[in-house]
Amino acid sequence: MLTLDVLVVDDDYRVAQINAAYVSRVPGFRVAGRAHTAAQAQSFLEHPGEQTEGRTEGRTGAGIDLVLLDHYLPDGSGLSLVRRLRERGLHTDVIMVTAARDVATVQAAMRHGALQYLVKPFAFAGLRAKLEGYAALRRALADGGQAEQHEVDRIFGAFGAATADASPLPKGHSAPTADLVREVLRAAGGPLAAHDVAARAGVSRQTARRYLKLMERAGRVRMSLRYGEKGRPEHLYSWTTPQGQPARTD
Repeated sequence: MLTLDVLVVDDDYRVAQINAAYVSRVPGFRVAGRAHTAAQAQSFLEHPGEQTEGRTEGRTGAGIDLVLLDHYLPDGSGLSLVRRLRERGLHTDVIMVTAARDVATVQAAMRHGALQYLVKPFAFAGLRAKLEGYAALRRALADGGQAEQHEVDRIFGAFGAATADASPLPKGHSAPTADLVREVLRAAGGPLAAHDVAARAGVSRQTARRYLKLMERAGRVRMSLRYGEKGRPEHLYSWTTPQGQPARTD
């Protein structure tokens, strides 16, 4: 499994420690360091060989994949830091983790290239959903090369699909598998049977049924019946929009 290194930036030492502990609980993620000012974070990312106050685990800023970034910092805003990093050619991915909830700040974060935005306060499940969505995005991008339209759609949809529901999945379910099932249904030209979903997602039929029933109970999947000449009717599943209407396939 690919290990993704995360820099946690928050002016509150206790909050930074809690967020770092949350990150460490998500498989595939590793805390590379903590910073409490914009200057510390910038130094960590720009000068990986230097000792930086707030660093943890004896690591350097080299190869940081993701920054969890607070907006309110004592020496400037998080968005100003992102802008400076981009101007210096540093394109480390950013998820804003902040109490700032005004629309102007959210819009500015989007324009500066923040991948996601998590509003404080939040529980572990909220951050886990964002991180698992980010991991899904990285997997979608891993192959490189050129992409057909359906692959482009998968890349753009990877983050949103995996983070659409911030509530934790029941025990025994994983966000990456749920993401696969979602993408199969969204890309389908019509309703699918469980065995078709299983084949397209590369999972067992039993696993596909478990996730389909879970999504049906959550109102994200609609189940219908197809009657044949004999035997039990076949269950068919289709993705729905949040309003409960069938998702468009055009």
